[in-house]
Amino acid sequence: MSLRMPAASRIPTEGGERDGRRTSVLSASFALRGGRTMLEGKYQTAPVKIAKTFDTPHELAAIVMDASPGMLAGDRYAFDWTLAAGTRLYVTNQSYTKVHPCKPGTAAELTQRFVVGEGACAQSMMEPMMLYKDADFRSATEVELGPGAVWMQSEVLCPGRLLRGESFLYRRLDNRLTVRYGGEPIFRSRQLVLPAQQRLAAPGAWEDMTHTGTFHAFSDRITPAELAAVRAALEAGAGDGPAAIVAGASLTYRHGLAVLAAGRTAWQLQRTLHAAWSAVRHSLDGLPPFALHQR
Repeated sequence: MSLRMPAASRIPTEGGERDGRRTSVLSASFALRGGRTMLEGKYQTAPVKIAKTFDTPHELAAIVMDASPGMLAGDRYAFDWTLAAGTRLYVTNQSYTKVHPCKPGTAAELTQRFVVGEGACAQSMMEPMMLYKDADFRSATEVELGPGAVWMQSEVLCPGRLLRGESFLYRRLDNRLTVRYGGEPIFRSRQLVLPAQQRLAAPGAWEDMTHTGTFHAFSDRITPAELAAVRAALEAGAGDGPAAIVAGASLTYRHGLAVLAAGRTAWQLQRTLHAAWSAVRHSLDGLPPFALHQR
């Protein structure tokens, strides 16, 4: 089955200056060879690259490296991941993504595209996002799924460098996600946070929580059984640690489930979302929890 994104939403395949700003590109494709997932091809421009891949028992793991201090005003990163039928990929990065201060009228932008072929599985489990004072970050992720394909992603958002007194002092966060199955849109979300204009500490909002996290899983194989497994995993870890995590999970309109969690530390949210991810892995494919390193 051939999977193609609409022309208007395709990521540039070459880095360079666009609209007076530089676009840094990372494009990678993966194929099945002898029953193993292999990195078939890649194209990358500084400062982002695939630092290393690891052939693990159940999937290929890839680590993304950013050789810069973080995303600066005007930076554009474009990631393009293409998975052929039957492949399995786990993607993470080396450290937090740090978004530096942006002058009014400027922003740092990240665009991601995942094309996941029939029966393939893409797992994007990046380290947390840290928004410095005056940061303006725009993110857009587009996913195209084939029959039996699975796409999962975990995101953790930090409100700033708390030890430096930065708490919700960033200017803007605009985070968008679009998922298509067989070319048909099945999910679309947008998270827009404007700390100076919104009452984030109000009842029913973040209240006294400082960090938020999301986990999404999409596949035509997802059923209420996966939701039950995720909820059981979340309940098993509720109240564990110095600060409680508040989390909820639900099925999406079609072929997916979503987890939203809030807390006061990034590491606890990572552990919570890892439990949800592990529950889906086991429920769908009978696979054990996975981690390249121990926290």
